[in-house]
Amino acid sequence: MENVSIFWFRRDLRLEDNTGLYYAYNQEKNILPIFIFDRNILDKLEDKKDARVTFIHTQIEKLQSQLKEFGSSILVKYGEPMEVWKELLKTYTIENVYTNRDYEPYAISRDKAVKDLLSDHGIQFLDFKDQVIFEKSEVVNGSGDFYKVFTPYSKVWLEKFRQNPPQVVSLDKRKNNFLQIDPLPIPRLESMGFENSDIKIPPLEVDKELIQKYDKLRNFPAIKGTTRLGIHLRFGTISVRKLALEAAHLNDTYLNELIWREFYMMILYHNPQVVDRAFKPQYDNIPWRRDENDFNKWCEGKTGYPIVDAGMRELNASGYMHNRVRMIVASFLTKHLLIDWRWGEAYFAKKLLDFELSSNNGGWQWAAGTGTDAQPYFRVFNPESQTEKFDKELKYIKKWVPEYGTKDYPEPMVVHKFARERAIATYKEALST
Repeated sequence: MENVSIFWFRRDLRLEDNTGLYYAYNQEKNILPIFIFDRNILDKLEDKKDARVTFIHTQIEKLQSQLKEFGSSILVKYGEPMEVWKELLKTYTIENVYTNRDYEPYAISRDKAVKDLLSDHGIQFLDFKDQVIFEKSEVVNGSGDFYKVFTPYSKVWLEKFRQNPPQVVSLDKRKNNFLQIDPLPIPRLESMGFENSDIKIPPLEVDKELIQKYDKLRNFPAIKGTTRLGIHLRFGTISVRKLALEAAHLNDTYLNELIWREFYMMILYHNPQVVDRAFKPQYDNIPWRRDENDFNKWCEGKTGYPIVDAGMRELNASGYMHNRVRMIVASFLTKHLLIDWRWGEAYFAKKLLDFELSSNNGGWQWAAGTGTDAQPYFRVFNPESQTEKFDKELKYIKKWVPEYGTKDYPEPMVVHKFARERAIATYKEALST
């Protein structure tokens, strides 16, 4: 059996500035990179043309091509991680295993099981911080507890960031510690039950000019005012360190968005129960309306509120929704329709290219008023005033709702004044019990 050290790619699909890979490369020889298409995740996906699966597959092919320049390859498996690792233990003499940490509940339990299995065979499982600047309990209050409010968290985050900026690392190509092997076959999408998606993935490009204007442009959905780098951060095809260092001297508002991302990751790490429960437990008393017909109108973009409908149609067609509009449609579902935030969160999880459990959960709980540092329950977005502020010329609406203004466009499914009063009364009563 061949002696190898393994680097396990997950949410870090790049060679450049990859922390765990950098340490493996500098400490080991005969590094075999691997990737596992995890059946525990993939088999739950209903859409067999899921654009994210296509994206991952494409990135694996790119990694294969880059590793070929080192005379190496990536070993790609489709299966349950524990079964794959048992197979690897039979196939190779494994020295050590390197990977980057993940903070989602499933990933934490998966990694513990793999670590225990490897430990039984005398193999070290070495994991590193890579997808965030600060993780777990690196940003805490004076008592050593995690922050529940964003503003003080962000101040401490920025102070630490400026005092000790993150280092960007590269592989030294003068030495080559990858296992020298011919290219290995990558499982085809079809062999895993998937097909190529037609949805276009935003290119991996850091538009410095756009970032400089981000604070002025980001709220207007009809213009290109956001970077669309979410999917690249999600799967690690871009280094968050490089992006944060870039943002730090270009635009504080953009950097703030990266801090929000880490805030929600930290919240999820310390409070895994938020996956299916309100961060503020008393909000689990709200008697949500379980109206599937109303929910389906929202999903299809047929609510009679054009900014809401435009957002939902953009999501359904492209896997993307503008950030401002995400807040509007989430508020509409949870406040106007009084439908459980978990329904909306699950729908976004199916559709969003940049779906990230922590940010999706945090954003939905913020909109519903159930989360940490959430908007108060009595704040109910008015879709009409949001349109007036952010899509005054109706360019965004007309792009996605071409029948708006004709007899084919539906009447509003609920009147704003009634919906607002009902939401406030319902929340107030539920929170007083």
